[in-house]
Amino acid sequence: MVEVKMQLPEQLARRILPVRQWMPTVLGLSLVKLETPAREVAVEIIDFLLANPSPDDVMSYHASERAQARLQRLLALGEAGLLGEAEQRELDELQQIEHAVIMLKAQLAGEWEEGK
Repeated sequence: MVEVKMQLPEQLARRILPVRQWMPTVLGLSLVKLETPAREVAVEIIDFLLANPSPDDVMSYHASERAQARLQRLLALGEAGLLGEAEQRELDELQQIEHAVIMLKAQLAGEWEEGK
């Protein structure tokens, strides 16, 4: 992992420091150029992380029922061969978001194993 040092205005630093452990995921999701309704799911996750959840809360986190239902619908359409181009882009973006959450949870699980 690369360490990045930045100079920030005091007010911004006060907001970031409490949630610094979640910043790689927040920045990663923020920098993905989401162009479909999937960005709402990314914002949901970013808002969750910026509330500074405990590692246990992150490990048990699941996207909203609405987001899960949308993903299931897109997957079903894909299996039936009925996805349009826009829906395929949305599914791809949702999978990118899911990957970011999986990687965050894997990192936390690894940290727990190291702590044992």
